[in-house]
Amino acid sequence: MEEQDQSEKTEEPTPKRIADARRKGNVARSQEINNWASLLGLIFSLVTLIPWLMYNVNGQIYKFIEGAHQVRLEQHSIQLLFSDLIVDLIKSLGPIMAFFLILGIASTYVQVGNTFSIEKLAPKWSKVSPISGLKRIFGPTALVEFAKGIIKLIVVGVILVIVAVPMLDDLPLFPSFALITSMERIQEVGIVLVFWTLAIMTIVSALDFFYQKYDHKKKLRMTKQEVKDEHKQLEGDPKVKARLANIRQERQRARMMANVANADVVITNPTHYAVALKYDMEVMAAPILLAKGIDDIAMRIREEADKNEVPIVENPPLARAIYTTVELDEAIPERLYHAVAEVIGYVFRLKDKLPSDGPLHPPPPDWSLDPQE
Repeated sequence: MEEQDQSEKTEEPTPKRIADARRKGNVARSQEINNWASLLGLIFSLVTLIPWLMYNVNGQIYKFIEGAHQVRLEQHSIQLLFSDLIVDLIKSLGPIMAFFLILGIASTYVQVGNTFSIEKLAPKWSKVSPISGLKRIFGPTALVEFAKGIIKLIVVGVILVIVAVPMLDDLPLFPSFALITSMERIQEVGIVLVFWTLAIMTIVSALDFFYQKYDHKKKLRMTKQEVKDEHKQLEGDPKVKARLANIRQERQRARMMANVANADVVITNPTHYAVALKYDMEVMAAPILLAKGIDDIAMRIREEADKNEVPIVENPPLARAIYTTVELDEAIPERLYHAVAEVIGYVFRLKDKLPSDGPLHPPPPDWSLDPQE
């Protein structure tokens, strides 16, 4: 069943899937990089810190050898002697231990960045379950790691034997060497062995790093259904979005219809288009569009205008031009000023807001304004 589920995961992980996994502490990490950093620290220590440590240790040992007759065989004296020795060793080993600690943190940070997850620390039944433990031991990942470890051990072992054997010709002479000479020789052999090990581990670490990246991405693959579900979660269910859009349109339409009562004039096509305009000469630079619509909505605008005694003027080209070029609550553009001014003037004269010098007639349509022409 698990293999079947894995075979269905054919889609590459989405950015959200990767981000969620990272938040849970599930990131690609190569242990070989940490091992490589440790070897790098070891060779650096052998070259720089170990000689200093050897001289310190040598001084401590000689203090026992040369001044052995000065050591008083009393409990208090022996306790003081060993406490001093421990303090000196901590002072000597402290910088090396701190250096390795910094290397370990740095090698992990370089791989995964600033990632910290409490979920990794939370107790889980799968961590103590015998069945889950057997799956981890004999699972594909464990087998790959086991095979990788065997191959790495064989390769490193063969190369180190080839390199080390010629350097151990003077091994039988070590008992005759002075202590400091023996330690310097061990340092020399250690540097060469660690250097070759580091060279091999550089290749192994690089290959393992890219493999861990590939394996991590493979484990995060998704089924087509998971991708769809995530898309719905992020973008919203299309049916719900359509329903919300309809609700917004209905509310906007209701507000628009309520604004018709405040309009000064409604210009129509006469049946297909209707636009409602408001103009206050004292506060507005140009008339404002309060409502617009076609067909059924245009009919409702006309009905609201009749109900609220708002004048209706038929001017097909002007109605279509306003409907096409002006949005709700926007001012009329300059190119329509003259035609709209004639209609507004006619309506204002009907309402005695402007003086009239003769019979009132609606302005003739200016067909040059019609966007359909």
